[in-house]
Amino acid sequence: MSVAACPACSVTPLAQDVAARAISDSDIVLSLPTIHCAGCIGTVERALLAVEGVTDARVNLSRKRVTIAAKDIDPETMVNTLADAGYEAHILDAPMMASVETDAEGRRLLIRLAVAGFAMMNVMLFSVAVWSGAAHATQQMFHWLSALIAVPALAFSAQVFFRNAWQALRVWSMNMDVPISLAIILAAGLSVFETATGGESVYFDAALSLTFFLLIGRYLDHRTRIAARSAAQELSALASPNAVRIQDGIARTVPVTTLALGDTIRVMVGMRVPVDGKITSGGSDMDRSFLTGESLPVNVKVGDQIAAGEVNLTGPITLVVTAVGADTTLARMAALVETAEGARNKYTALADRAAQIYAPAVHLLALVTFIGWMVLSADVALALNIAISVLIITCPCALGLAVPAVMTTATGRLFRRGLLVKNGTALERLSQIDTVVFDKTGTLTEGYARIDTATIAPDSLAVLAAMARGSEHPVSRAIAAALPADLTAADLTDITEHPGQGISAMWQGTQVRLGKGSWVGAGSSPALKIGSSDAIELHITETLRAGATEAIATLQAQGIPVHIFSGDTPEAVNGLADRLGVTSAHSQLLPEQKMQMIRDMSENGAKVLMVGDGLNDTAALAQAYASISPASALDASRAASDIVLLSRSMAEIPDAIATAKSARLRVLENFSIAAAYNCVAVPVAILGYASPLSAAIAMSASSITVLLNALRVR
Repeated sequence: MSVAACPACSVTPLAQDVAARAISDSDIVLSLPTIHCAGCIGTVERALLAVEGVTDARVNLSRKRVTIAAKDIDPETMVNTLADAGYEAHILDAPMMASVETDAEGRRLLIRLAVAGFAMMNVMLFSVAVWSGAAHATQQMFHWLSALIAVPALAFSAQVFFRNAWQALRVWSMNMDVPISLAIILAAGLSVFETATGGESVYFDAALSLTFFLLIGRYLDHRTRIAARSAAQELSALASPNAVRIQDGIARTVPVTTLALGDTIRVMVGMRVPVDGKITSGGSDMDRSFLTGESLPVNVKVGDQIAAGEVNLTGPITLVVTAVGADTTLARMAALVETAEGARNKYTALADRAAQIYAPAVHLLALVTFIGWMVLSADVALALNIAISVLIITCPCALGLAVPAVMTTATGRLFRRGLLVKNGTALERLSQIDTVVFDKTGTLTEGYARIDTATIAPDSLAVLAAMARGSEHPVSRAIAAALPADLTAADLTDITEHPGQGISAMWQGTQVRLGKGSWVGAGSSPALKIGSSDAIELHITETLRAGATEAIATLQAQGIPVHIFSGDTPEAVNGLADRLGVTSAHSQLLPEQKMQMIRDMSENGAKVLMVGDGLNDTAALAQAYASISPASALDASRAASDIVLLSRSMAEIPDAIATAKSARLRVLENFSIAAAYNCVAVPVAILGYASPLSAAIAMSASSITVLLNALRVR
């Protein structure tokens, strides 16, 4: 299945990541939720570079974001420029985005992995020479050369395990890195001792191999986690950094942080409201879809309260500030999300739970072996050698790879099916879900409407096209998108927007109107009125997202209850629920209500999968046991989710659940393989029949078995 809109889309994200430069405090960063292919990139960059003062513009398709280097240019100018080019844009805070996009830990892991691999290959060359017959002085020279390479390499590359092990031991706890660290240190220490005393057997290659393979698993696990940036930070970054304050009759652009309660600000058409406020003059239509999920704009007038994050569509308005900083709607939503994220992040991975039992048992076993052989032989070197063999042969390399290997295979399979897994424990949680909650607008529906034009006369269609294309109102854009692209528009004059009502114009000396049914003399549906003729009602229906019907039918056939949670009107929500065969549908829900309902379901024992795309879904996505967002969702929603749906079809969601269940089964099988291996190998090591080298070979064999079993997820 294709996961991109065009062939260039599949390679462009890689090029974008390579070409991306660091974000500076002076850069303008805009979110572009509607871009989808290389053509979009070219159009956006050309439009921005055409603006005087813009020196650079780089679009990152995978992040749906553009970074603009410009001097003395208002970010709103960039937003309006892109709006004229046909792209929706929202201002992000550049310093905030720079702080959440660094991946220093990933770079450190790659460097340590490279050092361990390079050292391992060189030490193995010396080992091959020794195994081939080198003896006496030559053998000692190769041992010392191996030590000179291995000891510094282990000291550097294995720091990841040493640091985590020490942090656990400091608080009298255990984790998987404790036996790993002990095995590496003892294998290297015994090898140095053997080298210094002229012994014949050293295990530098085994210690380096163990470190190298475990670093691979650690890096794979890190890559699944790095995409899961904090949604609370993304929400904070979405807040408008500037506002137009009216003071002594003079309008000045000031940082939002300088606003105080009672200040007067102006919000122009196309701008996002920077703070909560009460309208003192003007009127407009506000786009609240990101905040509330309402598919149609809401008309506001003097005296109405509006919230930070809403977008002004049709007319300038003046506000008196009623909430700033942490008290704004966006800030409160970010706080809700942060709380929910903290609760969900307490989930413990299977490997960590296994380590709580496995690590103490391994250490106790090695200690008992050492004491037993000391009593039997009174030979410290022999007892230590056998104890180290026990530690190496029981080293949790297989367990350390069990989860990352399976999850990496599963996430690769899902990516090919159009699903990007972002969170390290996402598939474990997804495999256990028993309830699914869908948002409506932008999730089950495409977020735009469809109209039936078959019964409209050609002249009326031409007028309709001209009026719809001349307005930036969401309903007008939906009508324009529904009309044939080659339809020739009528010539109109005196085009005027009427906030909260519609648009009027003159055509061949006749007044024409497009807007609310009550305004043009029709029913409740939007309508077109030409002169004194009867109004033409435009029956608008929301377009279902591809695969939505199939996904819900499959889930219900599997016995999984499906619910719809939406901030839209009861009529819109119930109508869609009837079309999809969903009996549980809730409308006009605020973000905190969605989050609370999912929390209540969870407290009653349900493991909820939330599928949503808007700001109003962010807290619910973070609260749910597992979550999915479409790629068209806002950055904050994608950040809050565990999985991003890259394809246009919702039909892949049941497959994601099936893959997660298969992956969990493979993980449990890997644990069983590791346990069976230990049942056979441990007695051999305890009885003294396994040297540290043969123990390392046996340990590697178990790891390869685990990796091969992981491939069964494909």
